Amino acid sequence: MSEESQDTEVVTGTVKWFDPVKGFGFIVANTGGPDILLHVNVLRNFGQSSVADGADVSVRIQQTERGVQAVEVVSITPPDHTESSSLADLAHMNDSDVADAPLQPGRVKWFDKGKGFGFANVFGSSDDVFLHVEVLRRSGLSDLQPGEALALRVIDGKRGHMAAEVLAWEAALPKTDD
Repeated sequence: MSEESQDTEVVTGTVKWFDPVKGFGFIVANTGGPDILLHVNVLRNFGQSSVADGADVSVRIQQTERGVQAVEVVSITPPDHTESSSLADLAHMNDSDVADAPLQPGRVKWFDKGKGFGFANVFGSSDDVFLHVEVLRRSGLSDLQPGEALALRVIDGKRGHMAAEVLAWEAALPKTDD
């Protein structure tokens, strides 16, 4: 018989590590205690397929026979990126410059974490948008999958269009007043 508790609580913590290939990772709660399992399906329900190590998260957790598990992601805050950007195209931009660029819905063409880059397309445009792993980290992501839907803030870089920020695709949806 299952000893699983249906009681949940919201906790905040930091992503210890997350491996999208393995499909899981762990969170360390700010209040201490055992590591919290974060499964990729829970992350996908939030609209992302990965999360950067060191990102601050708020999750709803549940105690199970196998330990503490996240059952819902409430929020993700990317890790601090106080060091200067290693990308020349972004070196002259501050956070408000990036935030001023409109969010555009797009899809990943391909991304190679080992190479540190890939490309996406914005809906309605055939132009490629360069995706750099440093921009992913600054955006709270660690990896992308082909066909994954995204919201992009695109700038004109020295070699063409490049993403300055990458968010879950839901962020590009028009807000409706309910």
